[in-house]
Amino acid sequence: MNTLYCNGDIVTMEAPGEVAKAVLVGPDGRISQCGPRERLKDAAGYRCRVVDLQGQTMLPAFIDTHSHASWVAHLSRAADASDCTSMDELLDVMVQHLSQADPDQDGFVFGFGYDHLLLREERHPTKELLNAVSTDIPLCLFHTSFHMASVNTVGLKVLGIDSKTPQPEGGHIGRVPGTLEPDGRLEETAVLPLYKQMIDQPSSDFGDLLRAAEHYYARHGITTIQDGAGLPETVQSFKTLAGQKRLQLDLVSYPLIDQGAREIMAENRPFNGRYCNRFKLGGYKLLLDGSPQARTAWLSQPYEGEEHYRGHPWHSDEEVTRFVAQALEDDCQLLTHCNGDAAADQLLRCCRKALAGRRDAKDLRPVMVHCQTIRPDQLDAMAAIGMIPSIFVAHTYFWGDIHLQNLGPERGHGISPARSALSRNLPVTFHLDSPVRKPNILQTIWSAVNRRTRSGAVVGPQERIDVYSALKAVTVHAALQYGEEDQKGSIAPGKLADFAILDRNPLKVPAEEIGSIKVSETLKEGCTVFRRCDR
Repeated sequence: MNTLYCNGDIVTMEAPGEVAKAVLVGPDGRISQCGPRERLKDAAGYRCRVVDLQGQTMLPAFIDTHSHASWVAHLSRAADASDCTSMDELLDVMVQHLSQADPDQDGFVFGFGYDHLLLREERHPTKELLNAVSTDIPLCLFHTSFHMASVNTVGLKVLGIDSKTPQPEGGHIGRVPGTLEPDGRLEETAVLPLYKQMIDQPSSDFGDLLRAAEHYYARHGITTIQDGAGLPETVQSFKTLAGQKRLQLDLVSYPLIDQGAREIMAENRPFNGRYCNRFKLGGYKLLLDGSPQARTAWLSQPYEGEEHYRGHPWHSDEEVTRFVAQALEDDCQLLTHCNGDAAADQLLRCCRKALAGRRDAKDLRPVMVHCQTIRPDQLDAMAAIGMIPSIFVAHTYFWGDIHLQNLGPERGHGISPARSALSRNLPVTFHLDSPVRKPNILQTIWSAVNRRTRSGAVVGPQERIDVYSALKAVTVHAALQYGEEDQKGSIAPGKLADFAILDRNPLKVPAEEIGSIKVSETLKEGCTVFRRCDR
């Protein structure tokens, strides 16, 4: 049956100021026509369902350009410590969660989301705090950045970490002062084994966990999601669910290039670059450094208050050049995590070397993910080789005050430089790196437009952008990043009927109110995947 949407602000995103009077969606879940209501109703015939938007705003559905859907799924049954403000609260959250956990559970019990910068003590928890929760069950508490974690003594034993364990390349094992005894704190590459522990948790049905994750994204108006650091186990799980036709949203996985990505691609050719029952393999993922708020991002100049410390690189130039060359050889898109400008330098340097003899990489649409401390000269270099900046612009709110402390005023005010990137005609996209932060796209738009910190200060006012450009970053440009601009990103005939219906128009409300706009309904190919119950 045809469905006609009308009586609201239908923002097509085809051009600034373009608002359709009505949109007709066919029974195939695609947009048939846009235009005046009566003309579209006549074209639809008598079998047409009319949906009155009641003055609300319809936009193309938002597109998640970087997150970790498998982590969001697994952590749906973990302790949420994101609101904790002290060590005592962390302890209470973990004790309460453990009391409700499966008594027969085998393996780690997880918590996530603590931010040491927001704790009264302004420090990381160690094994001593988690030992107070349990000395028998392995416990892990992930930092909000997921580049750090704390585990208890039995957890260290499960991971095989003791006083004789050497420091891993690109990572760090915390030590009890004056000894080699591990204190339970793990950073960067030392955290990787915990990701595997999380994924290997026993589960009655991963499909149920993923359905909860899909709802989590859909309630924020998102219909295309990403698993941005895929492992063989997660890819297999997604493939199984796709085969069972259990995916509601489009899901794109990027296996880690240093964790068997080429083999994963070879073994799953039907999913390479194209959807099969809503799942596809988009390319490869590479990580080069940590996070600036945790002072592990790799910088070209030392952190404030440090004489030499600049963070950690994860790979050598030789390795990175080899990874980039592999992506080029395999005609695969490469998404690379770069928070620090030294990591960005390394990626661009290695790309130029791998691209020798090749004009650019525009056809493969390589992406630099996060871009927190990217410099103007690096944006120029990205434009020259066709690299897309995907910016975690909500950093300006969540950690803007911290960046000013960690980086100093000049570098701090330059974080998440969306306006500078757009001025170079780069197709900027935005993301929230869930589960690092909730996938609240409207808050992201608010952040890009206002650039206010938690304290209310403005960080980098020169990098503010207009609302329409911010919307393009999560629709038009986001579709371009995935190579799906002919299917998604705007409301136009022939494209998928993926819509986000909002209670107010972000282009009309005061800029300060954008973050309080509510998603009333999310539709995937004409079918409702989320509806706010208080409507």
